[in-house]
Amino acid sequence: MILNERLLTYMNSLESGNTDYLNKIEKKALEDFVPVIRKDTQQFLKLLLSVKKPKRILEIGTAVGFSALLMAEYNPIACEIVTIENYAKRIPIARANFKEAGRESQITLLEGDAQALLPSLEEPFDFIFMDAAKGQYIYFLPELVRLLKAEGILVTDNVLQDGDIIESRFAVTRRNRTIHKRMRRFLYEVMHHEEFVSSILPIGDGLTVSSKIDRNTKKTAGESR
Repeated sequence: MILNERLLTYMNSLESGNTDYLNKIEKKALEDFVPVIRKDTQQFLKLLLSVKKPKRILEIGTAVGFSALLMAEYNPIACEIVTIENYAKRIPIARANFKEAGRESQITLLEGDAQALLPSLEEPFDFIFMDAAKGQYIYFLPELVRLLKAEGILVTDNVLQDGDIIESRFAVTRRNRTIHKRMRRFLYEVMHHEEFVSSILPIGDGLTVSSKIDRNTKKTAGESR
């Protein structure tokens, strides 16, 4: 937990909440020990969607479909969502949730490893949400840069690893050291990437929010001076 538990509980108590159907999916997921995005992350996503109003959304890491359905529900405009999931046991649950919500024509679920599937995607996206295997983020990044439109937004979840990201690799349990090393590399790359303006936010288990620079606009602004 990054924020004080009492403070976070108070902040979450002020939120307006989700639809009954989303609440049902979240409750079932938590009962089954399936991770879903935290309450403060949910609220922040709603804010970004209300500002950006993306027409095309890409999600890396479907799980049972909760976050895809949340984005479909709270994006102010009708949109197309493509979501990728590699864990076979969760795919039929996500498909069933999309169908029950009446969103199966709006949300396309691609089955398989994102690293293999991303190069096959061509049409760019206005908004990308990454919430998958943390050790793979650094390997997904080049394709996400390619697929994100100029002025598009990339949101990456779970980047602070419950605060472990600031620890020495020797203070992290041996089984988590590879993820720790790769996440540190990802954070450095995304914060120094020439295509992005990025910020790390202590929301949920840490988010990076990256806006892709529009080179044409930047050049035009420079020429006008």
